[in-house]
Formats: sequence, structure tokens, C-alpha cells
Amino acid sequence: MQNNGDTRRIRFFAPLLLAAAFLAASGARQAASAGEARGYLLPDAVIQALADEISGEAAKRNLEFLSLHHRMRASSQYLAAAKHIKARLLAYGLEDAEIIAFPTGNDQMYGTQKARPEWHVDFAELWEVTAAGTRRVEREDATEEARGEEAPLQETIWTRKRRLASWDAMPLSLAQDSLSGEVTTSLVDVGAGASATDYAGKDIAGKLVLVSSQPGDVAPLAIGEYGAAGIISYAQNQVTAWWKENENLVRWGHLGAFSEYPTFAFMISLREARAFQQRLAAGEEVMLEALVQADHRPGNYHIVTATIPGADPGLAEDEIAFTCHLDHPRPGANDNASGCVTILEIARTTAKLIREGRLDRPARTLRFIWPPEIEGSIILLSQRPDLAARIKAVLHLDMVGGGPETKAVFRLDRNPASTASFISDVAESFLALANRQSLAHAGGERVRWPLVAPEGGKEALLGQVSDVTLGSDHQVYAEGSFAVPFIYLHDWPDRYIHTNFDLPANIDPTKLKRSAFIAAASALFLADMGAEDVAPVLELLQQGALTRSATLLQRRSMLAGAPNKREADNLTRQHWRVERRIIRSVEAFQPLPPKAMRRAFRFISNLEQATGTVGMAPEAKGEAALRFGRNPEPRGPMSGFGYSWLEDKLGVERTGALALPEYKGAWSEQGVYAWEALNLVDGRRNVQEIRDVLAAQFGPVPVGHVLEYLRALHEIGLLFSIE
Repeated sequence: MQNNGDTRRIRFFAPLLLAAAFLAASGARQAASAGEARGYLLPDAVIQALADEISGEAAKRNLEFLSLHHRMRASSQYLAAAKHIKARLLAYGLEDAEIIAFPTGNDQMYGTQKARPEWHVDFAELWEVTAAGTRRVEREDATEEARGEEAPLQETIWTRKRRLASWDAMPLSLAQDSLSGEVTTSLVDVGAGASATDYAGKDIAGKLVLVSSQPGDVAPLAIGEYGAAGIISYAQNQVTAWWKENENLVRWGHLGAFSEYPTFAFMISLREARAFQQRLAAGEEVMLEALVQADHRPGNYHIVTATIPGADPGLAEDEIAFTCHLDHPRPGANDNASGCVTILEIARTTAKLIREGRLDRPARTLRFIWPPEIEGSIILLSQRPDLAARIKAVLHLDMVGGGPETKAVFRLDRNPASTASFISDVAESFLALANRQSLAHAGGERVRWPLVAPEGGKEALLGQVSDVTLGSDHQVYAEGSFAVPFIYLHDWPDRYIHTNFDLPANIDPTKLKRSAFIAAASALFLADMGAEDVAPVLELLQQGALTRSATLLQRRSMLAGAPNKREADNLTRQHWRVERRIIRSVEAFQPLPPKAMRRAFRFISNLEQATGTVGMAPEAKGEAALRFGRNPEPRGPMSGFGYSWLEDKLGVERTGALALPEYKGAWSEQGVYAWEALNLVDGRRNVQEIRDVLAAQFGPVPVGHVLEYLRALHEIGLLFSIE
């Protein structure tokens, strides 16, 4: 329920806010010599060239090739996909395209990422078998006299009845990092398999266990404690509204690359699992034959990169980077062949338009990067600090092609407070353009840029703007070690993510075209941003501030009542600090004239007055006043892909007991508090100030949770205390 003070304030200031919004929008339109084009930040001719040239069909043809490969890190099929990307880049005219190799295996450390060894598979199959008789087996360890006196051993002859999984047919059916094993044995249903009670009263040793959990969560108990021979998992996909509806989905499974319990695991569908459960519950013995030939070995991570060099000698060292992630299981069409081929299509389009003279070469360099997810970005940025320093902004595309069948919602994530930047507003303006044009076109209106692919759909894009979420490479770039602001485009939900149904058939060429347009337009504007662009950008930021001030009032109303007054005041205080940081972020690309800066800050001050000012924050007391700095090494986030630096140094049990990593706020997800807390450690903010920034972004959080987490990082040597 909204408190009365905010209710009165909204009613009183609504006309003022509306008037300010009108003036801001009018100013943005009038600021341009090119009329409506300046409202879109790019000239009409550039928008038209991008709309004409970007091909969703060309992107999808590349996607179909990538989807044939089981693209596990450091594997031969990943390398085949990387070579395809490089070959297309060279064909498109990006002459410096290369594949950078980083050795893996042998416990190499790259920043906070421990390099996982290559996982190599020769063969894997899972069969249901039935007894077809017995045969005599001589005792090899007995004397001739003893063999004559003792009864001969009898061995069951098994006949294969039905194949349940095959690496050759569906590599996703073998859990990642499974190792060699061979067994013919019975199946035991242990439910989730993640707690000791699941195994109570059951004979597990030497058997295969049927579990609903991910194999990696089961291995310590099933393999390490109870001696199971292997794991059969029917773990379901990420929870969405469509969770468990499709019984034929087979999910990507995981075992640990550094597990203390080496084993193998097969992944089966919910339909198969339920059929087994019914038979087992009726007292039937289910016999399975599993054969896996796989190992871990030294190899190489491979990262593809290429550039379109900048034209301005004074700015060409600055780079605007496009990233995705090239790895993931076959077919992996939306996740993430879609992001890979979209930035590849941007590279083709940009190079071709420059060659044809329809687009000026941008002042700053455009860089394109295809790494393994998260771990590849940690490796690249930690090992190439020169490259990390040159990247002014990163556009990350992870799942950007989902058609109607996937139920996908297209999203643009804004930056957190630690990397607050105007580039989010730039991308939002092009997303709004695509939304407006596609919605009008779907409704039967004639528009200039419907952004429809001939082989694609005609539905409206309806893209959403979201607060920061985690789960992909953008979180590495924005991490405090590198602090690169991002534009993150992605689909969520997607009901087929990480399953055998993430197929090219579900990818919409129109969606690929629109995603490429939004990313390309945003990057080209940033790459060419000069003094003439300052005024329209500041006008754009005014419009964004108005929109975000409405969110401020909504969230403040959630904190109604006297006990929450401090939280409401903090929310307000931090909100306007971020708005001012967004304005200052423009100077990373172009100096702000003093008059323009004063005008921009005056607008924010007036808006702050309209929505209700608050006083200074109370002084931090006790341990909340402690300050920490971060040591320069290692660089990277506390958790990578398949490895956690924090767990390695602090221990799994201690790490699991920390409250902050698992804390879920009023308007945020788990994990984001701990990630952003470390980003905010700068030697100047104390624990209370870091807590207050977190609370304003994600919802109130106890200061004790933040203190506990930072103390743990101090204990393992990542942070140092400042007296």
C-alpha cells in the first residue's frame, strides 16, 4: 500500500512531471538538424542502410551450421565451430580474424578461473537389457583340481532390448564431464538423490541410481558415500511457467571437471523416468547396460576475435566490443548460436556497408569476440589487460532469436550502480524504435523500418527493459576488476533452454534481424559519438530520468511506514546519485561543455525536488564503518564456469554458510548482491555505504550480511582493510 505522503506528492507533481517529460521529448526532437532522425540518434540514411542490409536469413544459415556441433569448451566440435566463425569473418572482409588459444588442463589459473581440462568422448550408450540365459565361466584363480571339485560359475547372458541414450545420436544425453565406465546392473530410484534420506533402506552399491537432480549435485552421496556405479538423471529444465509440461525434453547435465567423485551420468526424459518409476514401484527389476569411453586431457580454450579498425587516429585505440558465447550443447540454437550468428551478421553488414560507401568507417574500433561462456571472458580479460583497458563498452548477446514457440520475452538489461552508464539509454532508444515500428507494422500500419525478414515472422517485438540480471558474460565485463559498462540483450524465459528442443526450427529470422539492428545501431552511435552528439544524449537522459523517477516512486511506496523510512530515504538518495553518475559517464566518450553539464544537473536537481528530497545519510557506526580495498590480483568474479574461486579458497562449507550470495531482495534475484558488493569495493565506500547502494538497487538487505561477506573476502586475501 502506498503511503499518504507519496500519494500526495505524486498527485501534486504529476502535472509538473508530465510537463517536464513533454519538454524533454520536444527538446530531443528540436535538437537535431536532421529532424526525426536525431530523435533516433543516428541519421535516417544509416538506419535505412542497417534495416536494408541486415539479413535474418543469412544469420540463420550460420546458426544451422553451429547447431550441428556439440560445442563443449576445448573440444574438437567447439574448434570446428570456431573455425567456421573465423572463415566467415575472413570472407566478410575482416582480415585480422584469428583464433586465440589458451592452454587448459594441468591446473592453470587465469585470474579467478581455474582452466578446466578438455573433455573428450569417444563413445557412450545406455541400453535396457533383458536376461537371455546363462553360460559357464571358469574360475581363473583356482587350481585344476579345485575347478573340478567346485560348482562352475554362471554368468547371465544379456540381450539388448532398447537404446535409451547415444552420444553419436544425441551428445546432450551424456552429462558433461562424464568419465569412462562400463556396467550392466539394476536401476534404483532414489528420488532427488541429493540427501541421505533419499538412500535410506536401499541397496545402492554397484547399481545405477535414477535421480531428479543434476548429476553433479548427486555424485558426492550416490558415488562417494553409497558406491553407486553411475547416475541416470531426469533433471528438468529451469523453472518457468512451462516447467515439466513437455515430458520429452532431455536436459543438459553436468558433472564437475574437478570432482572428487569421478563417474558418468546419462540424461533421460521425464517420460522415460516416469515409466521406469512405475515399473520399479510394481516390483519389477530394470536392468541397464552403460558404456562410456571418455576422459579429461590437456587441451586449449579457443577464442575467436576480429576487428573493424577505427578511422580516427585519436580514437581508434578505443574499442566497442560485441560478445556472445560460442559454447553449449548441440543443438543449442537460441542458447547461444543465436547470439554468435547475430554478431557475425553485424560484422558482415558493417564491413559491407563501409566497403560500398553507404556507411563511414566508425571513429572507434569495433571488436567481435566469440569465447566459451564466462570462463572464456575471464581468461581473455585477465590475460589481455591491454584489451580490457581499451574496451569502452560491451554489447553482449546471449539468446536473441527465440520465436513464438519458445515463449521468449526479449529483454535489455540496464547497468548496475557500479557501472552506471548512459549507454543503457542509448540501447533503450533503439529498442524503443524497434518496438514502435514493429508494433505498428503488426497492426497494419505502413512504417519506414518494420525490420521483418522475408522468411521470418511479423509479430511485434515488444522488448522489455529490465534491471541487471546475472548469468552470462556481461557480468564478467562489469565485474569490478574490469568495470566495463554493458548492453545486454537476451531472451527470458525460453522453455527449451539447455534441452534437445533448442532447435533451429524455433529460431525466427525476424528476431535475429531486430536483435542485430538494435545492437549494431547502438554500437555505431557509440563508436562515432562526438561533440555534436552531446546535446541529444543529454536530452535522452532527461527522458530516461523521468521514466526512472516513476519507478523510484513505485518502489518507495513498497517501503511505506515508519520502520522503513530510512530505507525509503536511502532509496531516494541513491537513485539521484546514480542519475548524476549516468550524466558523468558521457565524459568517457566525449567531454561535457560546462554549460551543458550545469543544465543537465539542474534538470536532475529540479526533478529531485519534485519527487521529494532527503537529507544526508546517517554516519556509519561500529564495524559498518570499515573500509576495504581490493588487491589487483587475481582479476575476475568469485564464481566462474564450473569452478568457484571463493569455494576453492574459503571452502565449500564456509562459502555455503555465507548469507549474501543466496540473498534474494524485494526486486532482484539471488547472487546479484554478492556480485555487486565486490564491484563496489573501492577503498572509499565503507560497509554501510556499500550496503546502502545494494539496498537501493535490489531491495533492503541486512548490513551484517554485507560485512560477513567482505570479511570472508578479506580473510582469503582478496581484500585488504583500510584504516
